[in-house]
Amino acid sequence: MAVPSSTYPRRLLPLFLGLFQGALLLFFALFVTYDEPSAQAEDTSLVANQVYSTFPFFQDIQVMLVVGLGLLLTFLPRYGFSALTHNFLLLNFSMQWALVLQGLLHHFHHGQIHLDLHKLLISEFAAVTVLISVGAILGRANPCQLLVMATCEIPIYLTSEWVIVTCLGVLDVGGTITIHIFSCYFGLGVSKALFRATQQPLHPKETPTSSSDLMSLVGTLILWVFWPSFVAVLCQPGDAQHRAILNTLLAMSASAITTVVASSLLERDGKLSPGHLQNGSLAGGVAIGVVADMAMPPAAALALGSLSAVVCVLGFRFLTPLLRRKLTLHDQCGIHNLHGLPGILGAAASVMAVLVASKDTSGSQPSQLSPVRGNASEVVEGQWGGRGVGGQALCQAAGLAVAVGASLLAGLLTGAALRLPCLARPPERLCFDDSPYFKIQDQAESPGPDTSAEEGALALKE
Repeated sequence: MAVPSSTYPRRLLPLFLGLFQGALLLFFALFVTYDEPSAQAEDTSLVANQVYSTFPFFQDIQVMLVVGLGLLLTFLPRYGFSALTHNFLLLNFSMQWALVLQGLLHHFHHGQIHLDLHKLLISEFAAVTVLISVGAILGRANPCQLLVMATCEIPIYLTSEWVIVTCLGVLDVGGTITIHIFSCYFGLGVSKALFRATQQPLHPKETPTSSSDLMSLVGTLILWVFWPSFVAVLCQPGDAQHRAILNTLLAMSASAITTVVASSLLERDGKLSPGHLQNGSLAGGVAIGVVADMAMPPAAALALGSLSAVVCVLGFRFLTPLLRRKLTLHDQCGIHNLHGLPGILGAAASVMAVLVASKDTSGSQPSQLSPVRGNASEVVEGQWGGRGVGGQALCQAAGLAVAVGASLLAGLLTGAALRLPCLARPPERLCFDDSPYFKIQDQAESPGPDTSAEEGALALKE
């Protein structure tokens, strides 16, 4: 079936990306450079150690985002090409955009921005927020809308992170509050404003198949294996980083087992739901991030992982249908269940961890890697940065409130902007389909037997 030219702004995408990459090239030529090579052996050795200790984590995170997350989004059977490609495109676009903004805000000295691996890593964390947020509107938005969404979200995220970590002093080395909670509610805000109060019916192309669920489960396994690197990369090398890796592994192992238990109990025939496995197995990694480098007993990590899996599975089973029915809130990938609910649980756990912490809970040495995301290793021993235990607990709660409130408001405004006529949201019959964006030979030569019937029914609904 031919796609009318008016349904998708075909020339807008290459124009947008071409202008962006050209402007970025000019900006880099004028303002971005590398650090001057040091002649001192000590400085050279320090740089080498930082590279060799950071780059393996960086590679793990690349595999997570490009391969793991990309495959996780392929649960829509006719949207696989788009899910993988748009995820890859948004990662590169958002990372470059964040690199520019962070360089101007924090690293612009004497007319130059000095680029290194660590700044690239921090920019990639900013891009993660976009990759999570778009899960709420996956399949119902075209690439131009996704790029505009990324353009708006990155500066808002950087501002929110600065307020939460720098101003409030929130401890969040794994990005539970600053990344997962922020991106979740930003995406839900965009979805609510973009689709307004209209009830989105179940789309014929929205139902996963066994093959698409299998590919998505492979993505979950890849994310599960590499998740400790995401949490621990910004920790101070040594005890804090070792502790973060162990806590993350324990929490994710518990969440994987608990997901099987909860999913089986919720189904009358005792069978497992692929959607529960794809998301619940990762919930422990989301929740543990905010307390990963704190001195906590192993049993606490296991308990947090199990609770996060239960919350995630219950969210898919009961909360998502309720929000769709009562609030007409569309959440295609269930980001509220994987990132929002476990994130809130982790933030609450951080408040409790601070309140029950003894004076030797955190190390006394400052982090040598980054102060961008709050690190318990940076806090003066037993003093919580001079705020006291109660003050730090209030800061943790305030950081959660700022992340939720700022992301929801910004998401609603961004979603309203995505309704501009020039962005042309695809019609219902072309949602969850690769055909408007890719030349797929097998579909063109042998369309499915139910294609015409599905499109005809959707056309009547429109």
